[in-house]
Amino acid sequence: MGEEKLQNSAVAGTLAIDLGSTTTVVAFAVAGERNPRLLDLPPISQRLGEVPSLLWLSDESPLLGMQVIEAGLADQDDPHLARDFKRHIGSQEIDSQDKGSKVKGDQAARAGALLLAGIWSLLPQQLRVERLVLTAPVETYRSYRSWLLEACAELPVEEIALVDEPTAAALGAGLPPGARLLVVDLGGSTLDLALVALQGGEGKAAPIAQLLRLGGRQLGESSRQRLRNADVLGKAGLRLGGRDIDRWIADACCPEAPLTPALLNAAERLKCRLSDPDLAEQTVLEETPTGGGNQPLRMSRRQLEALLEERGLADALRQLLEATLTGGRRHGCDLSELDAVVVVGGGAQLPWLRRWLEEHTAPAPLFTPPPVEAVALGALSLTPGVAIRDVLQHGVSLRTWDQRSQQHCWHPLFVAGQPWPSPQPFELVLAASCDGQTELELLLGEPAAERRFSVIDVDGVPTLQREEEGDLRHKPWPDAAAPLPLDPPGRAGEDCLRLSLQVDADAWLQAEVTDCRTGRRLPDRRLGQVR
Repeated sequence: MGEEKLQNSAVAGTLAIDLGSTTTVVAFAVAGERNPRLLDLPPISQRLGEVPSLLWLSDESPLLGMQVIEAGLADQDDPHLARDFKRHIGSQEIDSQDKGSKVKGDQAARAGALLLAGIWSLLPQQLRVERLVLTAPVETYRSYRSWLLEACAELPVEEIALVDEPTAAALGAGLPPGARLLVVDLGGSTLDLALVALQGGEGKAAPIAQLLRLGGRQLGESSRQRLRNADVLGKAGLRLGGRDIDRWIADACCPEAPLTPALLNAAERLKCRLSDPDLAEQTVLEETPTGGGNQPLRMSRRQLEALLEERGLADALRQLLEATLTGGRRHGCDLSELDAVVVVGGGAQLPWLRRWLEEHTAPAPLFTPPPVEAVALGALSLTPGVAIRDVLQHGVSLRTWDQRSQQHCWHPLFVAGQPWPSPQPFELVLAASCDGQTELELLLGEPAAERRFSVIDVDGVPTLQREEEGDLRHKPWPDAAAPLPLDPPGRAGEDCLRLSLQVDADAWLQAEVTDCRTGRRLPDRRLGQVR
């Protein structure tokens, strides 16, 4: 499909938007055609299909994307400048790593919604969007999805589909059906890994959480074409990305200088130049922040790679890779069975990352599709119909009383790496612990992964911190489920209730409850959402 067709005729199809921390990619696929196109959206596009993830928020109409750069505002240390806001959308905690952004919490959600609305308003008038495909990061997928649905509620589109970013990259990698891929996505604010199997249509179709609908049928529901299935066998993520590497560079080069937008932008330019193979012969490169007042940043590629090691990126990658492969082993897939490793995101251009992956994922070949637009173009391969079976990232357990040890313990109900929606229910029988018991309490919790890394703010610089090793700990869910009544009251040791538990397509833990003594069916319960 040529650009001329988009300009001169009314066309219907699917729009994909990959909202990134530094760049948002917009692509369109005409219905019935295989080749998607990146869209030019003047005056906010910087390059074909690429809109800088920047806003200048004001009482009047905000400036978007390239408008911010052309107005000379991208380097300003001003609360009106919204950048790097994706990292705060859907996050359970708001940090203060970015001193220049000033966009936190609700402001980040507002900035993201304004950017999506602005992109929609500038679409070519000839386009009729029948389906909108959006992408979401792994680590904050559930809450990010809720934000996206709210942000897109007013858009005049019948169907909305959602896929996590590594899976979208896998779908667009161009490998044949049946391939198994490890996708590594180092974006501006997140590092996501996913082990994905492309089944090619022989798998079973089922209700899938990633496929959403708004004002119309679910994606793929009425498609006459055979569904391609992408099974997510394992995944892990960390809220750390390219913008954090920029902060490391700025802090290493100018440890006494405040991390202003101008300084961080200079650090980003220096990082890109150090990643450019055409500049490999130059031992030391230099970038000067705009606006004056800051000393030049000087660094060699060897110094950058030493900095990445020193800051713990290799250790974090190793832990995320092991967590992802653990999920894969539960499905009979290990490194030796991978067909490819696909690396996407802006960080894919780092020679250090590519070399680390080649060393730690051999013998699988390394694929490097166009790093910026790979996710958006891959998301478009969802059309005309793809079902994606996902896996739980954390799992859920029930606290029970152990008669033998006379203490509470956690009993796993669904574990990390288990597929959802649940292919079959999990049966659980609950007994009374004392005579005359009138109700059974359900205390649910999320297992905390061992040896996880977290990102903390140390004097404005993002720092990787490894949590202490030890027994598997659990974090109780904040909203306790209402107790289940016993009528008649139970006797000590008596089996009272049978629970049939399933995780549905919206990640809700649902329970069918039956009284073992009377056979009476109690009202179904929705116990909470899992991750």
